[in-house]
Amino acid sequence: MSLLSDYVKKEQLLKQLEEELKRMEGDQRLKAEIEFKEKLEALMAEYGKTTRDVIELLNPKADSAPAAGQTGSTGGRRKRKLKIYKNPKTGDVVETRGGNHKTLKAWKDEHGSDTVESWVVRTED
Repeated sequence: MSLLSDYVKKEQLLKQLEEELKRMEGDQRLKAEIEFKEKLEALMAEYGKTTRDVIELLNPKADSAPAAGQTGSTGGRRKRKLKIYKNPKTGDVVETRGGNHKTLKAWKDEHGSDTVESWVVRTED
């Protein structure tokens, strides 16, 4: 693509975005939200509060909730089921709780995922 055609496309995109912005500026819902935000920021400034203070005030449990990746009081994720695969051609057995097993991946690459899944001998908790 030439530089000139790229420029023309971006110019058209800019015009479309400007038109969209003008339509949005006329929307009463947007005006109401902007007015609310400005009043809220003025009130926060008047009382010396931050956004975090307001969130904590409105939802005190939000800060005490465990962050992503941390385990809660339930003990974390439940254990995956153990799957035992037996290759009918070689007699090799693979026991795994996930699909990220070197031998299992090699089998799936060679024979196909559906075929290898049919080799499941049993599943345990």
